[in-house]
Amino acid sequence: MPITRKPKAALCLAAALAALPLGASVSPGFAAGPSPVAVASRPVDGSTNVHADGSRIVLGDGAATMGSVEVRQRSGIANLAPVRFGAATSAVVVGYQAGTPDGSTAEVDVRALVGDRWTEWTPAASGSPTALPAASDQVQLRIIVLAPPKGAKPWVSSVSVEPTNAVQAGTMTIQAAPLKSRVYATREGLVGGTTANGHVIASRDHFVALPSRRGLASNGSGTYTVKVCTTSGSRCAFEPVWDVGPWNTKDDYWNPSATREMWKDLAQGKPEAQAAYQNGYNGGKDQFGRTVANPAGIDLADGVFWDALALGDNSWVDTTYLWTGTGGRGTVSISSGYLNIRNTASSSGAVVGMAGKSAQVTVECQTTGQSVSGSQGTTNIWLRVNAGMYVSKAWINAGSFGAC
Repeated sequence: MPITRKPKAALCLAAALAALPLGASVSPGFAAGPSPVAVASRPVDGSTNVHADGSRIVLGDGAATMGSVEVRQRSGIANLAPVRFGAATSAVVVGYQAGTPDGSTAEVDVRALVGDRWTEWTPAASGSPTALPAASDQVQLRIIVLAPPKGAKPWVSSVSVEPTNAVQAGTMTIQAAPLKSRVYATREGLVGGTTANGHVIASRDHFVALPSRRGLASNGSGTYTVKVCTTSGSRCAFEPVWDVGPWNTKDDYWNPSATREMWKDLAQGKPEAQAAYQNGYNGGKDQFGRTVANPAGIDLADGVFWDALALGDNSWVDTTYLWTGTGGRGTVSISSGYLNIRNTASSSGAVVGMAGKSAQVTVECQTTGQSVSGSQGTTNIWLRVNAGMYVSKAWINAGSFGAC
């Protein structure tokens, strides 16, 4: 969303919520056959800027400011419960009704479960087949409502989803090594503000923002996680993607050029803001027509910027988009804060990075070291998450791995 603040900061949306499926003839959340599945619009606890009004999900009354920062668009996001079909499908037809008064918008996105992980989100036009990134028997929908700072209350109702093979599935490939690119990082700040998925930004927080909602994880989830390292490789952080920005909101630059939502003539891995700033691409402007003042492709929360990577100013970083590849993974299992990454398999080892709550970490191998007690029990197993970097398995939800 475009907002009137320093352009380097991420573009915050609103809080997330979940809803439950409707239909007495099927088990909650699952469809037994190819008929359309109606989805109820009943928000659960935790929603902050959408609410149910009868059968409709409506944008709430969240403030159009974050302290002294004026937000040019109010927004809300509603995640709906996953739906499973009787067989894999290459596409779905999503049905819904929407009201978009006074310059507001309403969008429904879909994603698919492929193997053991969710694909990115894809916008779904009502009544038209939407190709899934790959064939799947399980999908999930979410609703995004956006409006000017005052007045308008966009809404969505009568949401349903139906499998169809009218169009072929996309050509999504999960590569062995996830995409890695060098991008310019800026500090988000905005303590006390609310991110795109409803997370309230805390002091020295741990998350990142990328300029597309396609890779936006739900609040508290690390479904979409990045590994961010200094260009020297001396420090790394594993952090969930919880916000949208900087500059653009439809620049999924980590995807192949042909499948990017916008800017399809740019090389994979190159943010539009970088091309605009360095090469005058798009007249030097972002998708909203603003003159791009820096080449930022990622925003870092303060704890990532200052503590995990020990940056003193905006800087180039090496970023790996973990959901674009395969490999051993584990999930950080802590209730808040961050997990220190050490240079040896011991809590006395030097801190060389951090991993945020719910983030996924790559696992290269495991070794024995100091015994540690944590959320996953007591163990002397340590996981190597990068060259010369280790975390105790006591805090990582993961299987077993080969020895280092």
